[in-house]
Amino acid sequence: MAKQDDAFPGKGEIETSVVHDGEKRPLVEGAVTLPIFQSSTFEYAGEENYDDLRYIRLNNTPNHLALGRKIASLEKAEAGMVMSSGMAAISTALMTVLSPGDHLLALAGLYGGTHDLLSNYLSRFGIDHDWVDGRDVSEWERKLRPETKAFYVESITNPLMQVPDLPGVVGFAADNQLLSLIDNTFATPVNFRPLELGFDLVLHSATKYLNGHSDIVGGAVAGSGRMIKNITSNLNLLGGSMDPHTCFLLHRGMKTLLVRVRHQNTSAAKIAEFLDQHSSVKRVYYPGLVGCCGHSTAKSLFGGYGGMLSFELSGGEEDTNRFMERLHLPILAPSLGGVESLVVCPAKTTHAGLSTREREAIGISETLIRFSVGIESTSDLIFDLEQALA
Repeated sequence: MAKQDDAFPGKGEIETSVVHDGEKRPLVEGAVTLPIFQSSTFEYAGEENYDDLRYIRLNNTPNHLALGRKIASLEKAEAGMVMSSGMAAISTALMTVLSPGDHLLALAGLYGGTHDLLSNYLSRFGIDHDWVDGRDVSEWERKLRPETKAFYVESITNPLMQVPDLPGVVGFAADNQLLSLIDNTFATPVNFRPLELGFDLVLHSATKYLNGHSDIVGGAVAGSGRMIKNITSNLNLLGGSMDPHTCFLLHRGMKTLLVRVRHQNTSAAKIAEFLDQHSSVKRVYYPGLVGCCGHSTAKSLFGGYGGMLSFELSGGEEDTNRFMERLHLPILAPSLGGVESLVVCPAKTTHAGLSTREREAIGISETLIRFSVGIESTSDLIFDLEQALA
């Protein structure tokens, strides 16, 4: 007998939520897995609002809606939504909350694509910004303007793994009537749920940990019902909808999010400790290391320190290149958060759009290596790193 669409009367533990929340009930024709609704349009049912019309570009097929519910559940939000990429999520959210003449406080050292969006695109529309240190409240106060409308940060920065003063950001934004936005891609809702701390909007590149299999591109946003409705209206005009088959793959990937991230938390912590003690390694960036990257904030807020770390070797660029060539298991490729380990030099890939001067200003050297730890054996990964460092 098909179960009705009633809330599960249990405790709402994340282990259960990641599998069952957001699923369509009763099951579609009894299918345990939600089918792919590969239909561009749906039968009109009297909808009065344009955004409610059932049409694939309006991001509201059953696949889209199920994902939105699941993401909202995991982030403890009123509503959630998916879109075609992480940059679609970031750009649409910012273009929803900001207007010409507005000013944004933005964390220095953001992901390169976000940096370019603020520096080279939104500025064309009269939206200004200032970069700020994530832990320097006095700088936030100095750069605050009457036209400042929002504060944008990342839970863990890319690629230096810095954890900002997140409670301070929330308090500062509330005291000054600013919207607070946070990219939670690196931490994931397994390790940190920003809305519970008081952030207004949480964003993800679903390409990364939410999907976890390096086979799709997608983005997600969660927050209040009102804000998600406004972002949806803008997304429908900008056209950044997610394809239903991509929805299906993301939906499937999210069900293993918890087991993947917990393994990656443990593995990355052991690898960071190994590298930190190695004589050929100059510096390791990982929030789980005491005295590094805002460790005290991460320890007080996070359920785990994540699967991402960065490090620099004691030698120069030639030594770095030789080390990466000697690795067997980690694949030399951009992106992150998948089941396979990946390594990359951000200066040549993710942050290549920044000038050398801009990279130096935020601490990204030509020899910095970013390591996305997969779900392989931790001991095998350490063995591989050790032989490449020899």
